[in-house]
Amino acid sequence: MGKISNPIRFSEHYGIDSKELESRGILDPTLNSDTKLFIDPLLLAESSHAEISSGARITYETHFGKIIKFLVRAKNPTDVAWKSAARLLTFPEIQWTCLGYGSQSVSGSGSGSDMTGQYIETARQIVELGIEDPDLFVAMALFENGVGPDRISDMTTNVILGDLLRLNERILPELGIPTQEMTLNLKNGKSYTAQLAINPYVGPCDPVILVPSDILRDLPIATDWSDVADAASKNAELRSRVNVQIARMWRVKSKKDKGEIRRWALSDKSSFETFMEMLRGANPTAYDMHGDPLGEVFWRKIAATLAQQEPLEISAPPKMDLAGVETVVRIIIEQFRFLIEDRRFSEELYHQGKPRPEISAQRLFFAVAHAYCKANNLDLTPEAETGNGPVDFKVSAGFLGRAVVEIKLSRNPKIVDGYTKQLETYKVAEETVSGFYVIVDVGHMGKKDERLIATKNAAASEGKITSPIIFVDGSRRASASKL
Repeated sequence: MGKISNPIRFSEHYGIDSKELESRGILDPTLNSDTKLFIDPLLLAESSHAEISSGARITYETHFGKIIKFLVRAKNPTDVAWKSAARLLTFPEIQWTCLGYGSQSVSGSGSGSDMTGQYIETARQIVELGIEDPDLFVAMALFENGVGPDRISDMTTNVILGDLLRLNERILPELGIPTQEMTLNLKNGKSYTAQLAINPYVGPCDPVILVPSDILRDLPIATDWSDVADAASKNAELRSRVNVQIARMWRVKSKKDKGEIRRWALSDKSSFETFMEMLRGANPTAYDMHGDPLGEVFWRKIAATLAQQEPLEISAPPKMDLAGVETVVRIIIEQFRFLIEDRRFSEELYHQGKPRPEISAQRLFFAVAHAYCKANNLDLTPEAETGNGPVDFKVSAGFLGRAVVEIKLSRNPKIVDGYTKQLETYKVAEETVSGFYVIVDVGHMGKKDERLIATKNAAASEGKITSPIIFVDGSRRASASKL
């Protein structure tokens, strides 16, 4: 189980303004914690960076074009053509971009031999239909099990790595970032040499590879059939050409229906070509870094700047035992409430007027805790990690001083269960009696608050130890000019 304890952004480590990266259309990565964004190969051609729109897209098409030629000749796993295709379809995980599903670490899994074998068998079926479209390999994610966003991103990163390195060799000198010559040896036998910046949080000889923000999505379009189907169904030209069978495919939404999509797409050449047309008709767009609808980016900025923008002095407790840690946690929770209710940080809980996912509130709380613990030089470690699932927040000072905090949005239907079951499970896992339950009210509370208080009171009347419940008003506030 991963954790985040001390996020350090590239701009922070190298002492530059994050706007310098933003103005160049480059993601400001967190060097010791992955950003859950992924490279979508279908966005390469539209990148504003020539190294990507021309270089990387051509590299991508050339690579998969070679594989298709081998698959045309491949007969069985023992022949040369099959083995050549397998070699080109082996994609080790590349950790240097700091992207993906990791938490504290920036490493993942990559594609192994089983994944490669599965890819070849399915790809051969498609090529036998007469399809020679390089994008067929990413399209398979819509009906192949085990092909998720990490796989697609790893696959694309492997193929276009040389182009990404050329982009970095142009961007880094512009930013005044010190570089050194590095040779990157991949597990598939490929090797690259370039002038790159070091990521000391991975290793003294490991680089960080900057990535353009306009090729990143929260999920590559090819991992979500519902997005593809919805876009295709709204395309009048495409809709007028498809038959009833394909119209029915628009209604296939869940992952368990991948088999039906597969059967249709592989039935004949015309069906697969229509399948590819639907995929391209979805018109994928890059993740909105400014609006940040899923809250992947904003909390990292807040963690780095909050203590300067909203100073808060926290005196270190006389002793960092459980009572001392609880004192600090209560102060942090109160500051979290103050920032949301009185400093309009409630705006960070919304995107285009709608609440962001619950994890955004959890990350905001983490950013607040991290910023003030660091600014006040408190010997505390904010993090999120348990053996039974991700506790939203844990602060600890040695073994005896541990407190856990659970953050829920009011719209969560399992608020009461979260208090009676989840929080108590986390307390046991962390071997602490101290827990805090924070509810951020963004609407749709109903009577959940009343049931929650009644549950707490009933437990207290039975002599049980209960955790404090704190309610935070997360409704949007009018700006000062409108008050």
